[in-house]
Amino acid sequence: MSIESVMPSNHLILLLSFLYSPTLTLILDYWKNHSLVQLKDNIEHLPGKMHTELAESGLNLSVGQRQLVCLARAILKKNQILIIDKATSNVDPRTDELIQKKIHEKFAYCTVLTITHRLSNVINCQRISVLDSGRRKETGQPNDLLQNRNTLFYKMVQQLGKEEVAVLTERAK
Repeated sequence: MSIESVMPSNHLILLLSFLYSPTLTLILDYWKNHSLVQLKDNIEHLPGKMHTELAESGLNLSVGQRQLVCLARAILKKNQILIIDKATSNVDPRTDELIQKKIHEKFAYCTVLTITHRLSNVINCQRISVLDSGRRKETGQPNDLLQNRNTLFYKMVQQLGKEEVAVLTERAK
């Protein structure tokens, strides 16, 4: 099945950090939706505010701002499926936390496929699959995988240190 055949029927969107509209106004539904992802203050400081012309791929915005714009666009489209491919790997912890919070709030009744190296981004998921060299090694609920000391997921979490292990274990419950 091609990605083109899936997109129309399932409202698939990739949350990537590239933008293809010439201005923010064409991407966002004015203050209503950029306030959803807390972009209002960022936009107010841009030279043209909502009418700021975007450089190719939105390069005149920070990585975090581009990710928040993409998230707002996904919220506007009301997609049923959201694929997130390392969307927060290059953003600061505060923006990462905001993006994760908004994904859980706005896509609670959708299918969200998250590809990430940050275990904190998947610890609240209903089901995770752990890959090793591109092959699926295990699948299950995060809490179940953490209870089994033989799982790769358990071993990866243990490498994060005692403090992070405690936080992730509590969040997985």
